[in-house]
Amino acid sequence: MPADLSPIDKAKFVAAKRAVDFVETGMKIGLGTGSTSAWMVRCLAERIREEGLKVVGVPTSTRTAELARSLGVPVTSLDEAKWLDLTIDGADEFDPQLNLIKGGGAALLQEKIVATASDQMIVIADAAKDVANLGAFPLPVEIIPFGWQTTKALIEEMLVSMDVLNRDVTLRMNGDAPLVTDEANYIVDLHLKRIGNPRQLSLVLNQIPGVVENGLFIDICDKVIIGHGDGRVVLRDINSGETFDERIEFADSDNIFADLDD
Repeated sequence: MPADLSPIDKAKFVAAKRAVDFVETGMKIGLGTGSTSAWMVRCLAERIREEGLKVVGVPTSTRTAELARSLGVPVTSLDEAKWLDLTIDGADEFDPQLNLIKGGGAALLQEKIVATASDQMIVIADAAKDVANLGAFPLPVEIIPFGWQTTKALIEEMLVSMDVLNRDVTLRMNGDAPLVTDEANYIVDLHLKRIGNPRQLSLVLNQIPGVVENGLFIDICDKVIIGHGDGRVVLRDINSGETFDERIEFADSDNIFADLDD
């Protein structure tokens, strides 16, 4: 691993490296999207190259698919794989119950479909993503382009009755035009500051016409691996209630990570 990584990138790397230890030959793996997941794909590629690990990945975005193929990680579609053994993905926030906010990378729809089609989901993150209550990170909601302003207005009206601290809703842009997801939809970001009842909000959001899916992942994550810049990782298992504190040893070298620019 390059010696000049920032502490935050070292934290992402050690979380990703520890998560990939759960991968076994023969598995079908959901490959997440985002900067932390990019580390995971590279760690998985290293195991494939050095250990002869036999796996197939189901990417959650075109970006992840392109990275996996470029590194020699076999990929397939979810339709072909049908069901997965494990999904490893990042998160924008997670709370003590391992509820998540995801979608900062605009891939929440495919990420949620892949994660729920898996026996197990492991989230990899740095310590900054660990929060007491969800909501400081804007909640992404994927909506169809048709009538998007009406959908946005319906979301704003609904938020009046929700347990949130703020109710600003903005359309996510890509330069001067709306950002378009892999599924040709738009994303609105809900700037809520605090979400008092994530489960209720998720259910109500998905009842609004025009909403495709929201970035609240409730009762989906099984484990979270939190990386730290000194090489320490903390693993929390929501099913067993156990927490483990470990350390990942790594050496500086010119390897598959040398060109990572996330």
